[in-house]
Amino acid sequence: MNQVSIGVAIPTLNSEKYLERCLAPLLASALKPRILIIDSSSDDGTVVKAKSLGAEVVVIPRHEFNHGLTREKARKHLGTDIVIMVTADAIAEDQNVLEKLVQPIVEGKASIAYARQLPHDGASFFEAFPRHFNYPEVSHMRSIDDLSFYGVYTFFCSDSCAAYLNRALDEVGGFQEVLLGEDTVATAMLLRKGHHIAYQAEARVKHSHAYTLVQEFQRYYDTGIARKQYGDLLNCESSDNKQGASYVSAMIKKLAQEKPLLLPYAFAQTLAKWLGYQLGRATINSPSWIKKIFSSQKFYWK
Repeated sequence: MNQVSIGVAIPTLNSEKYLERCLAPLLASALKPRILIIDSSSDDGTVVKAKSLGAEVVVIPRHEFNHGLTREKARKHLGTDIVIMVTADAIAEDQNVLEKLVQPIVEGKASIAYARQLPHDGASFFEAFPRHFNYPEVSHMRSIDDLSFYGVYTFFCSDSCAAYLNRALDEVGGFQEVLLGEDTVATAMLLRKGHHIAYQAEARVKHSHAYTLVQEFQRYYDTGIARKQYGDLLNCESSDNKQGASYVSAMIKKLAQEKPLLLPYAFAQTLAKWLGYQLGRATINSPSWIKKIFSSQKFYWK
């Protein structure tokens, strides 16, 4: 492992409050990774704080940020054998997270590996449940041959904490310009080229968000557009609708057993997501000004 160069890329925007907790376990890693903050012209002390903690910093104009292209810029800047994508609000549980995460890549078993995400302390049910549903306790490997078993989940990955073999990304042209879901697109492209992805449950980070109903609608509007745009790449027998139905069924069952008073909100949240997703798919060819109204990524629709 000492013969493999490791780089960590962290996109930031006004992330000063997260940096110390995010960077401390990464800087303490025995892998001695290069850590790059790629900042979208923050208004707070993000840049100064990052430099004081020992990270490299590249600043880009805020209007140039793109989930895919910004990460592509970061990985090319680093040029390491393995590049790890992390978000500033993802907090590693210990200083060995990176070693656990990259192990299957170093051993040649996979070209992508992603960490288990757990909810932040004190997270609500609706913050915590998606983490428990999407990130099981046991590690596993997936390839394109697993489509019939995992369905669209085969392509699941999260750049809140994920590692990539850089030369594998070179094979598919790196991260693409996307509205969102650069991790899913890269994973699908790599798996269709014969690569494997490893889910590393032992590599754990705290990462969760509390969204309003409007924010959920906007996020799923963007997801609908992205999934429609990359429909051929993500095509499989098991659709997003089937995965979504499994999620809702599991959520309703757990709420009915443990917190039945939250069921009305669960139905409202599910409706907001479904409406956003369907509207996103339906407006894929609409003018940008229409998409900007409903999107969570206002900056994207220039």
